[in-house]
Amino acid sequence: MKRQISRREFSMAAGLGLGALALPAVKGAPARRLKIGHTGITWRGPEEAIKDIASLGYYGFEPFGNALEQYEARGGMGALLDQAKLPLISAYCGTNLTDETRRSAEIEKMVRWGKIIKKYGGTTVVIGPNGARRPAFDFAAAKPNIVATLNEMCKALADAGVVGVLHQHTGTCVEFRDEVYAVMEAVDTKYVKFGPDVGQLQKGGSDPVKIVKDFLSVITHVHIKDWDGGPYWTNYCPLGQGKVDLAAIMDLLETQQELKIAMVELDSGGNPPLTALQAAQASKQYLQKLGYTFQT
Repeated sequence: MKRQISRREFSMAAGLGLGALALPAVKGAPARRLKIGHTGITWRGPEEAIKDIASLGYYGFEPFGNALEQYEARGGMGALLDQAKLPLISAYCGTNLTDETRRSAEIEKMVRWGKIIKKYGGTTVVIGPNGARRPAFDFAAAKPNIVATLNEMCKALADAGVVGVLHQHTGTCVEFRDEVYAVMEAVDTKYVKFGPDVGQLQKGGSDPVKIVKDFLSVITHVHIKDWDGGPYWTNYCPLGQGKVDLAAIMDLLETQQELKIAMVELDSGGNPPLTALQAAQASKQYLQKLGYTFQT
């Protein structure tokens, strides 16, 4: 049974160093293969995020692609990462998949960002689809452009030495279960890989365990996120406090040998009762109960 925590417990945790969030020990937790990283979206900026994520022993970092490029103009993000001894794994890169007239420019942008990711040792471009105005959005009409752009984009990224993964996202042109299946069953998975966000799948009414199982062979990146529908963090929550069956998902991901690291993510917003550092520590504690280890 999953443990829900109240706002009062949240507040107590903030004041007591998260001791109130400790979960009961899981006896006989299996040894785990995957490393655990964290994205930077919960923090105000990369400097704070890198410092906090490294202090908790996470194994990698994922910023936004545009942030990487902005830092590149000022000498790059390398010094921050090196000082924290925190590897860059990937970057979340928003792009337009539906407008054919923008395809060439969007591919050029993604390749440019991909080369920066590779420069700092990263391997993955997380492709964030453009927004869609629902319910007027016509997915069937947009699908050919989505598929064609993904195929061309990910082939160009492969030529640049990085992997492109489709990241379905709330409020975009690839959000719901049927859209995920339609796109991933149509693209060339030699180049287009899948990088699901399991919390956003849950929020969108999908079964993330089923989708992870069905597309496991092409998952090379993943955002591990929990969703409780609450008022904080854009309806998300630290791991283990929501509705996502994370234990089942992690068991599946452990069998995908091409996947080396899973990235924890929690959005910002809603004046939450925990700081970004405290929330990341709570997620770390949950994963430790599943048998995951962190750097010391």
